[in-house]
This record gives sequence, C-alpha cells and structure tokens, in this order.
Amino acid sequence: NMSKTFDITKSQQGGWGGLNNAPSAFFNILYFKNILSAFTLAEVLITLGIIGIVAAMTLPALITRNQNKALEASLKKNYSVILQAFEMYQAEHGERLRPEILGAGGTLTGLKAQIMPYFKIIADCGTYSNTHPACIPYNADNPNNSYRTYDGKQKIGLTLFDDGQFVLTDGSLILIENMTGAKYAFITVDVNGRNKKPNRWGHDLFTFHLTDDGRIVPAGTPQSTYSAQGTYCSSTSAHARNGIGCTYYALNDKDYFNNLPR
Repeated sequence: NMSKTFDITKSQQGGWGGLNNAPSAFFNILYFKNILSAFTLAEVLITLGIIGIVAAMTLPALITRNQNKALEASLKKNYSVILQAFEMYQAEHGERLRPEILGAGGTLTGLKAQIMPYFKIIADCGTYSNTHPACIPYNADNPNNSYRTYDGKQKIGLTLFDDGQFVLTDGSLILIENMTGAKYAFITVDVNGRNKKPNRWGHDLFTFHLTDDGRIVPAGTPQSTYSAQGTYCSSTSAHARNGIGCTYYALNDKDYFNNLPR
C-alpha cells in the first residue's frame, strides 16, 4: 500500500535528520570511537592529569579575579549611595553637613544621627554592638574583630569605627567616626558586610573623608588626610592604619583590584 509506505517513511524522518543522513551519522560515531580507541589507557590518564593540573593552576586566579571585580563594583555602588545621602541632607537642610557642626558621636547631633536617615538600612547597630551579628564589636582584642590592614599582617584598631554603625539593605556595613568640633570626620564601608572576607582595608573595607567644607572625598586623595601612599596603602607598610588611604586608588586606578596583596 503506497500510502502506508509513505507514512512510514515520513514518520522515520527527523531522528537522524532524515533517512538519507543516517549513514553519515552512523559513520561519524564509528569515527569518534576509532579515535578514542587509538589512545591507550595510560595516554588518556596522562591527558586527564594534564587537564587537571592546568585547571588547578588557572581556576583560583579566575575565581579571585571575579571576586575582586565584585568588590570593585560594590565599592563604586556604595560610594554613589554615600554621596547621594549627603546630597539629600543638603537638599533638606539648605547647607552641607560639615564636621565642625557635629556633636559627639552617639548623640543626636553626631554624624550617625544626622546622616543615617538618608540611607536605606536593615539594622541600626547603635554606637557599636557586641551582640548583633552584622555589626563589629568595639574591642580591638575581641576575637570577633576580623578586620586587618591592607597587607593582612595585623588587626586594625577600631577607634575610627566607634561613633556609630548601621547595615544597608544590600548587607554593606557603614562605620562612623566623628570628633566634636574637629575639622574632619570619616565614613567607612565594608562593601560585602563583616561576615564575608577578606575584611581588609583596601580590599572590601574603604574609608571616605568628610572635609571641613562638607565634601565627601575618598581617603588617600592627594592633599588630604592619609594621602601618603607609601604609608597608608602599601604592601610593605607596617603602619597600623595601612589601607585606609587606598580608597582613592581603588576608585581611580583601573588595575588596582588586579594587584591586591594576598
């Protein structure tokens, strides 16, 4: 019956790309098997071993590069968020927020109380907290203080973080320092939160300087506090605040995050 023959032929088309392609596909499989059989087991194992060695050598570098790219993106995002907060303060009050008009840290006139309303937060740590998991304790000898200098060789003191902390909706941790009547104040941000490494100044921890005229500038900016790169952003510096001056370079040097010390 010709109609049945036609139906059978039509129904068989597709699995191999049509009956006419079946021989080609069949011989391709045989060809691939012949290639595999041409290698001995020892040769296959050696090849797999080489592939494994290459992967072991390259994957860590790729992972580190991707992690550093994420830190760079988070820094730029947080810098924008901080700038916007101070701009909103100025728009509402008609003047810039300047260090000299700030009260003591932890008071209603301190920097934290003045600026926190212009951030979107999920936790207010108060001045500091020894219990909240997203906040850091104010005790340099506390084992929960995991923050270290740029080169990772020593823990950093927490005196620049003791006038207030709060956690943003993306998990970033904002740390405040202001001195009553002084001509400076600082805002530091851990761009991925205190519970994620590396927790090192200049890696995921970055400081900004509130100048006497109410501008927010990255710490390490030329002619500003902590601008001496050899002291405050160097893999060879032994200074207790090594890394605080890295923010300027992290934002302006396109190769900065490719050269972080391990």
